[in-house]
Amino acid sequence: MPETVARVLYFSCLSVLHLYETLGWWRRSDWLKVHFAESWNELHHLLIMEDLDGANFWGDRLLARAAALLYYWIVIAMYVFSPGAAYRFMELVEVHAYASYDKFLKSDEARLKFLPAPAIAKQYYRDGDLYMFDEFQTSHKSAERRPQIDNLYDVFVAVRDDEMEPVKTMAACQQTQAATMVLSPHSQPLA
Repeated sequence: MPETVARVLYFSCLSVLHLYETLGWWRRSDWLKVHFAESWNELHHLLIMEDLDGANFWGDRLLARAAALLYYWIVIAMYVFSPGAAYRFMELVEVHAYASYDKFLKSDEARLKFLPAPAIAKQYYRDGDLYMFDEFQTSHKSAERRPQIDNLYDVFVAVRDDEMEPVKTMAACQQTQAATMVLSPHSQPLA
């Protein structure tokens, strides 16, 4: 399942950032919050896909987990040696995910509009605590984006649009002034 592997991007970043923080080399709590919120978002994509029976075949689950484990260590190595290259790679992965969901939406729009939205999607996008949903959207003000979730088409539109948010963050993380550009949407200015 692609969402199993997609979460690894953020696990890898968080692992290296926590290591650097522990060693006293780095301290940017905003980046930890944003990357954790991105992994939280990917978790909910995974839960939605599982609710739609996307993880029924054991072979698919085994392949996804094996790929995720390998992917985790590759991204860790990339991040240690070149954070910019790791962020560029992550940006490309998310652009591909956006394009894949967009293609799926265009080819299956009519069918998806007649299927109900899974309960987990309604809970994540509409009815639950939206703090974490807002947190990974660094290009928006908090509470600015609220997807409509009435059917399965709406769910996949929201998931597709979610994939573009980290693209903006990953692009910002590659900039020389990234430390001041990548901020948690809930950050309070220091007094």
